[in-house]
Amino acid sequence: MESGSVSSSNSVKVKVFEITSMTDPDTGKPGKNIKLVQVKQQRPQPQMFGPFGGTEEANMIKGIMGQFQSMGIFPMRDSPKINLFLSESEYDLLGVRFEVNEVYDMVLKDGTIRFRKSTEGI
Repeated sequence: MESGSVSSSNSVKVKVFEITSMTDPDTGKPGKNIKLVQVKQQRPQPQMFGPFGGTEEANMIKGIMGQFQSMGIFPMRDSPKINLFLSESEYDLLGVRFEVNEVYDMVLKDGTIRFRKSTEGI
């Protein structure tokens, strides 16, 4: 594999679902809990509102539902993939500054996990 390319056979597209501050129960030191979910290929959405699926009202409802989902009120359709519990120093050593809703290629190779900001649209 070339250093700049990401092979689909050893990478998974993940999205940062949630980042929370935590205290390590063993050491009492501050840290971060980072939840990543797998991003699946977009599928055509079924028409939820019958023959009126393209109306302005239907589009408004879809938008509101999407906002509720992004706020965590409705569960995500993405499946949980990995949950990182890192101390502040471990997070600094990781060298990646995660932001909620950012998408990364999680590359698995030779017993290591690397994160690269995804350049492909989802």
